[in-house]
Amino acid sequence: MSEEHQNNLAARLRSRRVTLWTLIVPPTVWAVHFMFCYLWVAVSCAKLGGFARFPVAFVIGTIVALAIIIASGAVAFVQSRTPGDPPPHDESTEIDRTRFLATATLLLAGLSVVGVLFTAAPALMLTDCR
Repeated sequence: MSEEHQNNLAARLRSRRVTLWTLIVPPTVWAVHFMFCYLWVAVSCAKLGGFARFPVAFVIGTIVALAIIIASGAVAFVQSRTPGDPPPHDESTEIDRTRFLATATLLLAGLSVVGVLFTAAPALMLTDCR
């Protein structure tokens, strides 16, 4: 990507409005993935009596969840780097609120990536439903 295109993309991402809805995307994706894992295990054990050798649907679901969380974290990373007043943030400005929500979203995205990986690990390693 050219530098001009990257600067244009970063400027567009910084101009996006950060809300509490963007804050809950990573943990919501993690929760949906968690539920998907448990349903996948329950159906696999009930239908097959064990886990599939290479669970394609499970791997695709995990990759999609990670991609959404990482994309959300990337947007939050760019928005958290929005130029503004240095700390301490004594005044409640729009830029300070944007940076706060973006930083919180970035931290939740990191936690959600770890959560998805820890949720996926047992299903990929276990072979028996006992």
